[in-house]
Amino acid sequence: MEIEGSVVLVTGANRGIGRALVGEFLARGAARVHAAARNPASLAAVVAEDPARVVPVAVDLSAPDTITAAAEAAPDVTLLVNNAGSHGMGHLLDMDLALVEEVMRTNFLGTLRVLRAFVPVIERNGGGAVVNVISIGAFGATPALGGYPASKAALHSMTQAVRQDLAPRGIGVHAVFPGPVDTDMLDYVIGHEPAFGDFPRATSAEVARATLDGLAADAEDIFPDSFAVGVGELWRSDPKGVERRLSGIS
Repeated sequence: MEIEGSVVLVTGANRGIGRALVGEFLARGAARVHAAARNPASLAAVVAEDPARVVPVAVDLSAPDTITAAAEAAPDVTLLVNNAGSHGMGHLLDMDLALVEEVMRTNFLGTLRVLRAFVPVIERNGGGAVVNVISIGAFGATPALGGYPASKAALHSMTQAVRQDLAPRGIGVHAVFPGPVDTDMLDYVIGHEPAFGDFPRATSAEVARATLDGLAADAEDIFPDSFAVGVGELWRSDPKGVERRLSGIS
């Protein structure tokens, strides 16, 4: 995928990996970046990075109307980055089931809605790419993370499925599997499960750079930090080893 001159939409762009991705796309010559978040007011600092090229957009993965409106407001997109998601801590057998359902609806169904809304846009613009930011949790569940790993495993499977559907339409599909990243989400996790603080954290900027390097190289599966690289290597040779490694965190 040629990044220079592309028109990008990044969900969850107001902080963390999403905000870093916006900056990296700008640095690599994207013509325009539609920065999406539930509350467009939270994007003020992101827009300020380059007001001529960054356009704020309202997208709430739990509100389908906002997704439809975003596709209408951004008809020039050639590269979609599905980064937004939600999280909830707890063990599946006893945590609030409503929280599990919310995470699944947001991370899987919400992302699928965005994809379905923007695929026709990308196709009309001559093709391009979709990048789904998933998680190494897609390969093995940590008990204390509730429905989050399951939602990411579902997103991984969806990514594989639509890759086959979109290839004939000129749209490449890329999966990104970060490990622990120094974000508000990880701080939330550590607050509930201190053991996660023992792992080295990548920065959002490092993950963004590695993601775009992988995209530029046309890599289908991108492991954007050292912890993720290690998990990816183990997953290829010993999937049960990954399960044991990740399930033993808590």
